[in-house]
Amino acid sequence: MRLLPKEAGAYITKHAKWLKINETGVDKIVDEVLKGILDKSICIDRFSQNGYHPNPAKDGAQFAVNWIFVCDTLNFCFWTPEDAVKWRVENETGYFACCTALNRALKEGFDITNAKYYAEITEDDVRKIFRGDDGVTEIPLLQERVKCLHEVGKILLEKYDGTFVNCIKKAGKSAKELLNLIVKEFPCFRDEATYNGLKVAIYKRAQILVGDIWACFKGEGYGELTDVNDSITMFADYRVPQVLVYFGALEYSRTLMDILDSNILIPNGSEYEVEIRGASIHITELIKERLLARIAKEHPELSTKFVNSILLDHFLWDYRRQHNAALEERNIPFHKTISVYY
Repeated sequence: MRLLPKEAGAYITKHAKWLKINETGVDKIVDEVLKGILDKSICIDRFSQNGYHPNPAKDGAQFAVNWIFVCDTLNFCFWTPEDAVKWRVENETGYFACCTALNRALKEGFDITNAKYYAEITEDDVRKIFRGDDGVTEIPLLQERVKCLHEVGKILLEKYDGTFVNCIKKAGKSAKELLNLIVKEFPCFRDEATYNGLKVAIYKRAQILVGDIWACFKGEGYGELTDVNDSITMFADYRVPQVLVYFGALEYSRTLMDILDSNILIPNGSEYEVEIRGASIHITELIKERLLARIAKEHPELSTKFVNSILLDHFLWDYRRQHNAALEERNIPFHKTISVYY
């Protein structure tokens, strides 16, 4: 038996030993999100407007899909130890450094969105494409990223004529079918663990791939996924939990907080890690439910077509970047796990 992310989040939170949910904190986030929806600072348009992602209208629909697929294949584990030099590309760090490097590579003539190229890409080319600003610092887990590119590229060529577009078509406008196809066909997206005797699916990168396609195309064309609001949860990583703790929605036990404060590496699949990620999913689902209820009661004129866990994840992730100083002032740590899954 395998619990999909929404059910997994609820199950993990119910049996959690090392953390708990604070209802007051959940409601604080609902208040903040509702304000953002009303003033339009939270909306689906932000995905393409940020300047890092492709715009299907300008760049072409198939290019946009293939760019997103490559980017989300590589979208994991950008953090570095506190005593290490951060990887930067054009002064960007983390995920946006990855986006910047991909766009720079295309300008420099690297055919990085072509499965024929990245299915056999050399480690040397990956090193060049993702070179840091200082000419020395490499993207974290470089060899693992090479392996992921080889894996997905070969599968696309063997089964999907070299493009993720055909995976989307096969899913028949269903986010759930697309999610299942991704984790079935591409092992490096198969983000699962065993918790309390059950297999639980977190599927961070698989879900973000579905969510990015939906957001990039604003729910139309290749992004027309009719069940997306019910099928996709948030993308459980190591940064969003910091925001949940900041608002008081997520509370760590003293034992877990001491571990996080000590900067000890937490193994992928461990109880600590699974509980943090599972609780992040469940809290975001609670936020969504309460937000929709508030909108129905207080602002029935508002459309909820684009109000889902994807948009909430975008808000929480952006909030951490925009308020990083405040989070650091509160000394809110993130869990440190080395994994290709997030």
